[in-house]
Amino acid sequence: MGMPVTIEICGAGASQDQLEKAFSYFTSIDARFSTYKGDSEISRINRGEIALGDYSPEMKDVFALAEKTKRETNGYFDIRTPGGLLDPSGIVKGWAIRNAAELLRSLGHEHFYVEAGGDIETSGKNAEGKEWRIGIRNPFNAEEIVKVVYPRGKGIATSGTSVRGAHIYDPHAKQPVASSVVSLTVIGPDVYEADRFATAAFAMGERGISFIGSLEGFEGYQIDRNGTATFTEGFSDHV
Repeated sequence: MGMPVTIEICGAGASQDQLEKAFSYFTSIDARFSTYKGDSEISRINRGEIALGDYSPEMKDVFALAEKTKRETNGYFDIRTPGGLLDPSGIVKGWAIRNAAELLRSLGHEHFYVEAGGDIETSGKNAEGKEWRIGIRNPFNAEEIVKVVYPRGKGIATSGTSVRGAHIYDPHAKQPVASSVVSLTVIGPDVYEADRFATAAFAMGERGISFIGSLEGFEGYQIDRNGTATFTEGFSDHV
């Protein structure tokens, strides 16, 4: 997926084989959904080489989830690019992290941390037996943490321009998002939910934080180009 993946399992029973099983899952997702790999399923779909009826179950699942998110965000989440191609990256990452977390649970693990490119799912306690703590980076200085949050079993996802530049498009304007927002972190029921709504809210521009605040079970922390932070009413409960 063009980004680092980190998995930490705490407590007895963790093995290298189990870690490799989780990493192998991410490798398989990358092989299927990467728009940078010419032989991936999504690349072949975009070239018209695979008929709709022949899509893999995983691809059908992701497309259905993307369509659901599009409806729930008034079209601000759309996997079809301005050029007409399909790019499910905005939903696959969180979906894959959540699935990897479920894999770890199925292997009997309660305490773990799974991260891909800054989107995170945690469970239980860390290696010190304490609550997991997640730092929100300063979008203007990657070495600085501006806020530390405690997810308490929820997922965290961040959308922004500091790492990949203006890569999120406004589906209505058919161009990169034009707003003062540079970073939007969302805490949601799980990382999949946080990820999909973080992407859509960022595409909404300045009013994205209000959209997150309107969703039950979600909180957000937004930073604009002036370094001003805006956050939802219940965000402080996680600080």
